[in-house]
Amino acid sequence: MATPHLRHQLHLHRSQIGRVALVSFLALATSIGAQAQRKSSSSASRGKGGRVKSITVNNLPGYDDKWFHPGFYIAPHSSRYKLEQSAAYIQNLNTNRGVTANAISSAGFSVGFVGDARLGDYFNLRFAPGVSFITRQIEFKPLGYTPVATNLNDPAEIVTQEVGATQADFPLLLKFHSERRRNTRMYVVGGVKPSVNVGTRRKDEERNQITAANTDVAIEYGVGLDLFYPFFKFAPELRFSHGLKNLYEPSNNVYSNSLQSLRSNTVTLYLTFE
Repeated sequence: MATPHLRHQLHLHRSQIGRVALVSFLALATSIGAQAQRKSSSSASRGKGGRVKSITVNNLPGYDDKWFHPGFYIAPHSSRYKLEQSAAYIQNLNTNRGVTANAISSAGFSVGFVGDARLGDYFNLRFAPGVSFITRQIEFKPLGYTPVATNLNDPAEIVTQEVGATQADFPLLLKFHSERRRNTRMYVVGGVKPSVNVGTRRKDEERNQITAANTDVAIEYGVGLDLFYPFFKFAPELRFSHGLKNLYEPSNNVYSNSLQSLRSNTVTLYLTFE
């Protein structure tokens, strides 16, 4: 695998920056959610002299007794390709075919439904079908490249390529949660997510010269927080997804010839209501 050009290595850190931002957002949501719990007549906090300062109720007390919970989610995400350059990429550097190729993180959005089935005191099985609107970018820049007049596939100039898709997701996850502490509890999830493209967005032929496979399978894992409110449960969750399948589909152009592997990599903030 080739090493991305030094001038563009900063792009490789964008996903890490996104992760830090999402973790910070999750911590903020946890703090706000804990303070927003409804107060009533279950557990009292007392000050000096035995005076009652606040009283907290356990919302949805019979929630975990039910075997199934439906819900829905909205989920902003940041997605990119984990790419591997081809042998031709190395050979062409600093020649009239030379280009650089670096993956760029791009924002997207997902919506869907959740079906949560109780397996035991601490385990749940979750099926969360949804639709994702994804655009992944690969930044190409010339590194000695000049078009060959006799080659009709050569672009006049090198530009960033985009692969946009509308994707149906079918994640199946196992959830392990902690003991409930009043109206909050932590959990972790993990599982697999098969995906199928239901539509490919090609807005600009110059920027859509790379194609990817229509199906994918990814490993997913994440951490979240259940916040119990009087009429529903809200769960902010940070989840990471790593594609197992090589999505690269070869074609005869300078962009495609520079690559040999494309795998999906996504960080998603799920906001789930059950």
